Amino acid sequence: MSRPIPDLLARIRALIALPTVSCTDPRHDQSNLPVIHLLAEWLEAVGFRAEIMPVGDGKANLVATFGGPADQPGGLVLSGHTDTVPCDPGLWTSDPFRATERDGRIYGLGSCDMKGFFSLAIEAALRYEAQAYRRPLVILATADEESSMSGARALLAENRRLGRQAVIGEPTGLKPIRLHKGVMMEAITVKGRAGHSSDPALGANALDGMHAVISELLAFRAELKAKHRHPAFKVDYPTLNLGSIHGGDNPNRICGCCETQIDIRPLPGMDLEELHQVLANRLAPVLAGHPGLSLELRRLFAGLPPFETPAGAGIVRACEEFTGQGSDAVAFGTEAPFLSQLGMDTVVMGPGFIDQAHQPDEYLPLDHIAPGVEVLGRLIERFCLHPAA
Repeated sequence: MSRPIPDLLARIRALIALPTVSCTDPRHDQSNLPVIHLLAEWLEAVGFRAEIMPVGDGKANLVATFGGPADQPGGLVLSGHTDTVPCDPGLWTSDPFRATERDGRIYGLGSCDMKGFFSLAIEAALRYEAQAYRRPLVILATADEESSMSGARALLAENRRLGRQAVIGEPTGLKPIRLHKGVMMEAITVKGRAGHSSDPALGANALDGMHAVISELLAFRAELKAKHRHPAFKVDYPTLNLGSIHGGDNPNRICGCCETQIDIRPLPGMDLEELHQVLANRLAPVLAGHPGLSLELRRLFAGLPPFETPAGAGIVRACEEFTGQGSDAVAFGTEAPFLSQLGMDTVVMGPGFIDQAHQPDEYLPLDHIAPGVEVLGRLIERFCLHPAA
C-alpha cells in the first residue's frame, strides 16, 4: 500500500502538537476537531472512507472504514478517544504539546492516553491491501471520553453498528482487559432552616439530618460488600466512597443546608438505574424523625455502566494468543460498555501504562510500538482478512 502520509513517529508528534483538552470546566475545554480532521486526512489518503460525525459544539467522532463490503459491517473496530485531560505545563520537564524523545520514550500529553494508539492502528492497517479484506476495518475516534463520554454516547443513541469485535487502545501495557467496574456519582442534599444557635427551636439543622444520611450510607456500603463479589478484581466488591461534604457557614448559626457527594463503583452485572433506585428507596425514610428537613438525591452525571466480555469470546482469545498474556480486569473506566451495547465483543488493550496517564511527563515507551503494531496487524488479519464464517 502506498504511504502518502507521515511515518508512524511523525504522526504521533503531529497529534500531540494539537491540543484537544476535554474538561467539564468550560474555561479549559477545547475542540477535538483539529485531531479529527487530521486523522480523516491521513486515512482518506490511504484509502479509508472517512465520515465525520458531529457530536456537539466543536466536537465530533470519526468513523473511518477500510476494505470489505461497505454495506456489510462486521469486521474489527480499533477505537480510541481524541481528547486529553487538562495539564499544568509548569510541572512538565518538557513542553506537553511537543513530542520529546528521550530515555526510550515519547513524552507528550496524550502520548499513551491515547493519541499514540491511532498511529499504531494506521500502521497496522497499512500492512494489507484493500482487496485482501473480506470484512471491513473501522478506525473509530471519539470525543470527550475524559469528561462526558458524549462521543460514545452519541454512537449508542444512533444505534450505530460498526463491527463484531472491537479493541479500545487505552494504555494497558498491551495486556488484554475484558472487564471493569462502572461509575456512579451522586449528590445528596439535606435542606433545613437556618437560625440562631442559642435556640435549636429557631431552625432545623441540616447537619443533624446528614448525620443520619451518612449512617445509612455506611450501612448500604457494608451491604454492597457483603452481597456482591467478583474474583477477577483486586478490590473484589462494589465500593461506595464518601467523597465530599459541605454545609453551614458559621458556628453560631444552625446549618440550613448540607450536601455530600458519593462515588459508587458497581461490579459487572449490576445495573446503574436499579442501584440508583435502591439508594433512593433507602434514603427516603431516613429523615422521618427530623421535622423541618428534606432530602434530595441527584445524579452528578449519567453514569458509566460496568463492562464485561466473556472469557471465551473470539476477540479475547485472540488478544491473549497474540500477546501471550491472560486477560484481566482494571479499576478505571472506558468507553467499552457503550461499544458492548452496540453489539461488539470488546477488549481494552493498548500501548503504554495507565500509571502514566493524567500525570506530568506522560510518555509512551518506544519498545511498545513494534509489538503493538504486530498485535493489531494480527487481529486485522484474523477478523478482517480471514474471518470465521
